[in-house]
Amino acid sequence: MSDLNQEALSRAAAEARGLAIDAVHACSSGHLGLPLGAADIGAVLYGQAMTYNPAEPKWLNRDRFILSAGHGSMFLYGWLHLSGYNLSLEEVKNFRQLHSITPGHPEFDETDGVEATTGPLGQGVGNAAGYALSAKMAAAKYNTDEHTIFDQTIFCLAGDGCLQEGVASEAIAFAGHNGLDNLVLIYDSNDVTLDAMADVTQSYDTLARFEAFGWNAVQVDGHDMSAVLAAVEEAKANTNGKPTLIEAKTIIGKGIPEVEGTAAGHGEGGANFAETARAGLGLPEETFFVSDETKDYFASHRENLKATYSIWEDTFGSWKASNPQLASQLADAVDGRTPDDLLSRIPEFDSEYKNATRAAGGEVIQAVAEAVPNLVTGSADLFGSTKNYIKSSGDLSKDDFGQKNIWYGIREHAMGAICNGLAYDGIFLATGATFAVFADYLRPSIRLAGLAHLPVGYIFTHDSIGVGEDGPTHQPVETVSGVRVIPNVDVIRPADPEETAGAFAAMVERKDGPTALFLTRQAVPTMNEVPVSERREGVFRGAYVAKKEAGDLDTILIGTGSELQHVLEAAKSLGDGVRVVSMPCMERFDRQSDDYRESILPAACTRRVAIEAGVSAPWYKYVGSAGTAIGIDRFGISAPGNTVMSALGMTAENVIETVQGLG
Repeated sequence: MSDLNQEALSRAAAEARGLAIDAVHACSSGHLGLPLGAADIGAVLYGQAMTYNPAEPKWLNRDRFILSAGHGSMFLYGWLHLSGYNLSLEEVKNFRQLHSITPGHPEFDETDGVEATTGPLGQGVGNAAGYALSAKMAAAKYNTDEHTIFDQTIFCLAGDGCLQEGVASEAIAFAGHNGLDNLVLIYDSNDVTLDAMADVTQSYDTLARFEAFGWNAVQVDGHDMSAVLAAVEEAKANTNGKPTLIEAKTIIGKGIPEVEGTAAGHGEGGANFAETARAGLGLPEETFFVSDETKDYFASHRENLKATYSIWEDTFGSWKASNPQLASQLADAVDGRTPDDLLSRIPEFDSEYKNATRAAGGEVIQAVAEAVPNLVTGSADLFGSTKNYIKSSGDLSKDDFGQKNIWYGIREHAMGAICNGLAYDGIFLATGATFAVFADYLRPSIRLAGLAHLPVGYIFTHDSIGVGEDGPTHQPVETVSGVRVIPNVDVIRPADPEETAGAFAAMVERKDGPTALFLTRQAVPTMNEVPVSERREGVFRGAYVAKKEAGDLDTILIGTGSELQHVLEAAKSLGDGVRVVSMPCMERFDRQSDDYRESILPAACTRRVAIEAGVSAPWYKYVGSAGTAIGIDRFGISAPGNTVMSALGMTAENVIETVQGLG
């Protein structure tokens, strides 16, 4: 084991505790339990064990640290400040204040050194599994016999709340099964949850639980720095194909005798004893105190870290010179570059093609994967139904991380969190698939992807009552719009195979947020009356004119997905003044210029009808108070898909009757 500088790291841990106490006391808000209880763990990680470079916070081969228990954010902010990241003491003092870079829970891309937006408990565990998977995939793809440029370790700090959440159990099972031995999960085991002592709600054997999932598992005293360092170094050196759990027994709120070791130590209550706590920790009366000795220690430590980074830089430079094609691919991946001609690389469909958009998507993804080498995909045990399997690749496994098809098992929530982890790492373009009705199983992950501006792609099939015989439990009448209401998420329902091509290209090219594709189970006609380029490019704009009026405009019909066919058919019987608008993506349409939106939906034409096999409410934004939305504001019916569609009004005849009823 490496020599431990006990004196310097103990001093740093005490001062990190002081920063947390003072920050929470200053704003009368926050959580002290973890920052105080886990301070010795932070000292070991940031003061000795982790490989990183504060001057290069996005260094490709840095060790990653994910704070799953994001409420303990002052733990992370304290150590980022002490270790030399671009996080000033003034920002520590601004904890939880408007426009600070020290928000209540860590936010990705707002603060150097924050690797993931965490807050909802357990998400960070899934994100860490995604980071670890990304590292394994990167090593398989880019390392050579002569050069190792990826060999980082992923650390995650989690508490009881994280490990009780289902998403963590799913991610733990995935990590164990897939042999992510570069993942180290440190469990801040303090026997306390927010409301009560932990034994009120849990009684399992943690080490046995993780061992059953295929992990190494060890318990240490979380305040014994030598024991923590030994466990961490053993985990970093681990090559036995198993991730590692370090259960660190700690005292919550350590350093504030009035609340430590109790549920009261979880939140900000301990800050009421700030002055006596500071004295008990051996700190001066000065608030937000950092000693010169601690500053000097971390300055010296940074020099050692920079030396390690410099050695890697030399290796990386040599690797680039020896592997120019791989280097170019990696640069494109990190910079998020995709081919300018991506749409043209997707073959056009035969005019007689008539199949489900999920089937069309299964063909489109083959061309996209060829054009975008860093695209990976996965499914929650539904590849055969979601059709997103990349045929030019094989199955990713612990024996082969060089493949592009990820088998998540029936773990939708973990799939979402792991996709986010892949996206945070920024090397692979992650997509994941399941039935639309199960989108809510990964909804928290979708929400966080929107919040953190992650370019994740979701492929949701069986998108409506057209599912048919499986009945109301599998007919997602509310799901599509339920995802639409999440900010910064693009929802695309393509109407035919060419719109499906545009949808996949739009998903891949989007860099500032996630995209959810909703695809049909049932066959839909190909809209040959609309040029291919207009259908494909129209998806990028969110809406376009699929059929222009032949005379003076008096009625606008709006359709999306499998219902576009009905407004096109209805228009044939409604006269020359009818315009048909295809709106595959509301969010993209809303981002267009005022002039473009007016050209598609002229304000002067208020006679409008929209149709979608889902809840009607979102469509009134486009049809207005003078128009009508034909939707399904109830649950479905168990019957053949076409029968259900007809019974619930998804027909051209209903569109005609509705238009005529407008007067």
